[in-house]
Amino acid sequence: MHKYIIRSLFTVALTFPLALPQFALAADTEEYRWNLQDLYANGAAFDKDVLMLQTQLTEIAGCNTHLGDSLNSFKTCMDLNTDLLKRYARIASYASQSHHQDTGATAGLELKQRADVLGSQFEQATSFVRPEILAMGEKKVRAYLAKDKSLLIYSHTIDNLLRSASHTLDKKGEELIATFGMATNTASAVYSTLSNSEMPWPKVTLSTGQEIVIDQSAYTKYRSSNNRQDRKLVFDAFWGKWKEFERSYGVTFYEMLKKDAAYAKVRNYPDSLTQALDGNKLPREVYDTLISQTQANLPTLHRYFRLRAKMLGLPDLGYHDMYPSLVNSDLKFPIKEGNQLMLASVKPLGDDYVKAMTKATTERWIDVYPRSKKRSGAYMNGAAYDVHPYLLLNYNDDYASVSTLAHEWGHAMHSYLANQAQPFISADYPIFTAEIASTTNEVFLLDHMLKVAKSDDERLLYLGSALENIRGTFFRQAMFADFERIVHAKVDKGESVTGAALTKIYGDILKRYHGDKDGAMKIDDLYATEWAYIPHFYNSFYVFQYATSIAAGSMFADDILKGKSGAKNKYLNILKAGGSAYPYELVKAAGVDLASPAPYQAVFARMNKIMDYIEAIQAKRQ
Repeated sequence: MHKYIIRSLFTVALTFPLALPQFALAADTEEYRWNLQDLYANGAAFDKDVLMLQTQLTEIAGCNTHLGDSLNSFKTCMDLNTDLLKRYARIASYASQSHHQDTGATAGLELKQRADVLGSQFEQATSFVRPEILAMGEKKVRAYLAKDKSLLIYSHTIDNLLRSASHTLDKKGEELIATFGMATNTASAVYSTLSNSEMPWPKVTLSTGQEIVIDQSAYTKYRSSNNRQDRKLVFDAFWGKWKEFERSYGVTFYEMLKKDAAYAKVRNYPDSLTQALDGNKLPREVYDTLISQTQANLPTLHRYFRLRAKMLGLPDLGYHDMYPSLVNSDLKFPIKEGNQLMLASVKPLGDDYVKAMTKATTERWIDVYPRSKKRSGAYMNGAAYDVHPYLLLNYNDDYASVSTLAHEWGHAMHSYLANQAQPFISADYPIFTAEIASTTNEVFLLDHMLKVAKSDDERLLYLGSALENIRGTFFRQAMFADFERIVHAKVDKGESVTGAALTKIYGDILKRYHGDKDGAMKIDDLYATEWAYIPHFYNSFYVFQYATSIAAGSMFADDILKGKSGAKNKYLNILKAGGSAYPYELVKAAGVDLASPAPYQAVFARMNKIMDYIEAIQAKRQ
């Protein structure tokens, strides 16, 4: 269970970090920083809860070999395990967010490390639960649930556990796996340390004469420069540096691939992908249909690239031309205006939704602005069940920031509604449904912005952003999923992969998806080292759910905006359900089957409709 909560502790919204200036914006006052005192009033309160957790770890040891002694013993131990999990989620949230608000501060790092150790201790202390429940047998467990209605909150958890019987080891085996938990995250830790703290980033001199260090934040900022030569300079310098470390990143990633293959084998799965999908009972057809549908509809993506080249006035399009806005705009959206636009856009979800979100935006749930050593990117953490969700942004007063704001608040409202409707044990939802809430809000935002836009130039800004969102959230994530499926399969079969081999595999996929042979976009071989940069690859078979979610979210949003009978309630019921049902079945029951081509075809149709809209505006100007 520890692994489950950690996997979903932070719902990460962006594949790449947002631009992160070296210094905080002037508006970065206390009002715009999250209030961690809602979690713990001070360090002493945190230490007290840690001590309570450690006491409970000792107490739950008494449940070992006694879980099924009686109905009372079963209930006592299950409730204690749940309280442990809830307490640990709060501790881990406080520790991680303390670290993320200033990654250079030793105090925050020490808190995070303490929480990591506690997490491993928790996993070891409770490793007996799964094998003991399975040893009790389904008949006895079901009988306990029938006799005591208070145990029904565990129905889905136990059903999922009983389903995994053939993949659960005996007690000693589970204890051994839990013990090794402390030693199996090396690859991710090395990647994170090297990429964020120790990479010797290159310097370049821009056309303006400004000398800059091209670290991850600067790359994200300057890759969208309006000067094409500067973009190429930034790309070559940045990816050239990753190329220098291709061998080291290859070793690191290979170690993670081997770990996944080993766990799949130990747990009697045919391969890593099957194990990853089985955790939430996701059919293999969802993954395979996503990739096959994406590959078959790459001409839609290539149409976008040709439209991008035309709008930017380029005779050809290179990978370094991917990030400039299709429309130059000096429009600014301060956070208060961003909040107002977001709140107006979600009115189709009803007064209760809007009222709750309005109140939440005033209560310091969010750390808004970028500053030196703050974690880059954006995420929502809804794991602190008895408190409230927390959001991290790096808001830059542009439209992309407003879109990210809507995305993250979609996650936050999902957690808020699930926590209101569900007991703790079934409130935490998997990524498969998490990204539906965020992408649905983005569709609502675009619809609203097009209605309030004052000019075609403004509409083009929003439409261009929507196109880029589909490229980045759907096609790019499907491409990543394609890469993951290939490299994991190789290692599952006992093959080795080097950094150079990974670059070759990724480069072939990158060129195919971007139409290199067809002339849609030129991909320089140097840029094929991009695989080494993607942090999500260290959370295996994770990113495909961005693509499935935007497909489902688009369908739900369209139905709601059209006023389709029952559509709003079906959607909100998914959010309120949290993790109380299997996610694929939950979404399918609401009318979207992600194992079928239909939702993906809807994404392609939406993308083509947006391009038709843009071309119609352009035609008026000729």
